[in-house]
Order: sequence, then structure tokens, then C-alpha cells
Amino acid sequence: MSTQTHQPDAQFDRPLLGILLMLGFCISAPAGDAFAKILGDRLPLLELVMVRFAAQVILLLPLVMIRRLPWRSSGTTLWLVIARTVLHILGIGMMFSALRYLPLADAIAIAFVMPFIMLILGRFVLNETIGRHRIFACIVGFIGTLLVVQPSFAQVGAPAFLPLGVAVDFALFMLVTRQIARQADPIALQAVSGGIALLILIPLALLGLVAPPEGLIGDAIIFKSPETAGTWGYLALIGALGTIGHLLMTWSLRYAPSATLAPMQYLEIPFATIIGWLMFQDFPNGLAAIGILVTTSAGLYIIWREQAIARRATTPAAEN
Repeated sequence: MSTQTHQPDAQFDRPLLGILLMLGFCISAPAGDAFAKILGDRLPLLELVMVRFAAQVILLLPLVMIRRLPWRSSGTTLWLVIARTVLHILGIGMMFSALRYLPLADAIAIAFVMPFIMLILGRFVLNETIGRHRIFACIVGFIGTLLVVQPSFAQVGAPAFLPLGVAVDFALFMLVTRQIARQADPIALQAVSGGIALLILIPLALLGLVAPPEGLIGDAIIFKSPETAGTWGYLALIGALGTIGHLLMTWSLRYAPSATLAPMQYLEIPFATIIGWLMFQDFPNGLAAIGILVTTSAGLYIIWREQAIARRATTPAAEN
């Protein structure tokens, strides 16, 4: 009984470490995307996505074996894991595609409409209550996203909407993850998902080698051998940073409450802006910068609102 009582508190007794781990995620995630942007014109999309998931398996499978983590699943849980993996493949593929056309900060800022989409999906899929404050924040956040999309659409056309597809995809990804979170260890889940992704992607790669299609799809799936050591290094960094970033985020939740860490995720946008400026000399124009500020403010307002509601709900219990 005593172990069950004190274990949850032990998870949250090192908030500074949790904050530092989340900070590492906010840096590593856009950095990995930046290297994917560099290779976007050099290598096919399928090759980049496969490397991302192959690194996930290579890095996480030894942890699963050493720690003897439970990794098998069956029935409904197995199908949810497969669905989650398919969504993950599509999300990463759309983001890598978007980075071929858009500045790094713009693409990530547009994708941050995801929290608002999750609220809407939560209402219609999970029957969760959405008050007028949340609805207002969703509207404002979406307006901010459109401000970022507008100049990008004027320059590159339809690809400017790819990050919106990423946002919808990862909102669904998070909803599915929520359904299996209690049945799966996060490290084992990521390792298994990486393996399933390779089982899906490898046949597509073989198909491209045996019967290469023509046109845009063919360009996307026919493999090309990296020509320089630098390209190999970038490939390794894409896989390593993507996998390590996810682990940093997962581990951060062990040491600090999600209410503390959630606002920090928006630091990914300014870090993406800095990385984009340093690596590509890209900087959001005036309208896009305003849109980023509006979207970030609306997201932070939702987080603040959720924390206020949680405090009101727990205060009577604490007093009793």
C-alpha cells in the first residue's frame, strides 16, 4: 500500500530535470526536421521516412531487451498499434514533404494547430465538453494559423497546407495513443511501432526497385544511394534526433507534471525559427510572424485554462 501511495509523488519530485528534458525535445525535434529539409531535394521521401523508423528500432530495441519490457500486444490493442503506426508514417511523410517547400518555423507553427484540432476531435469522438473559452481559443488559434499559411500559399501553393494535414494526422495519432497508453510501455511501443513501420515501408521500397513507377510518385519511392559522407551523417541525425526527441519528451513526464511541461512545448516554435535562420537564412515575414504569435498565445491560453480548471477541481478535495 505504501508503495502505491508514494510512487506517483516520486515521479514529480524533480521538476527541473523534467523541464530540461522537455527543453531537449524542443531543440532536437526541429533540428531533426531541419536535416530532413536539407536532404529533401537530395533523397526520395520514402528513403527519409524509412531511415527515421529504422533508427527508432535500432536505438530502442536494445532498451526493450535489456530492460525486458513487455512488447507483445493482441486483439484490439494490436490493431490500435498498427493504426497508430500508419498515422505516424503519414504524419512524418507529410512533414518531410512540407519542409521541401516551406521555411522550418512556418511549417512547425502551422502544425501547432494540432491542440485545437484535438479539442474538436475530443468533443465529437470522445464526447468531451468544450466550453466557450476553448471554442474562442480554437477560433483565434486557427486564424493565427491562416495568417502563417497565407504568405506561404502565395509562394508555394497547395504544399502550404501540408502542415495542416500533419496537425490533423497527429491529433488522431494522439487520440489513438491515449487509447493504448495504459496497456503499453512507451519505449516498447515506439520500438514495436518502428518495426511495424518497416514492415509496411520495405515492400513499397522493393516495389519501387522491381517495378519503378513513373512521375512524381516514382521520384518519391525510388531509392538513391547517398553520394557523400555528409549525406550519410544527415540521415543518421534525422533518425537519431527524431527518436531521442521522443524519448526526452516521454522521460520528461516522469519527473514533472504535464501541466508544467505543456506550455514548454511551444518553445519548439522559437527554436525552429532560430535553427531555420542559422541553417537556411529563413525568417518568418511580418504576417507569418504575427500568425505565429497569435497561434502560440491561443495555445498557451488553452493550457492556462485547463490548469485553472484542474486547480478548481482539486482544491475542495485538498481542503477536505
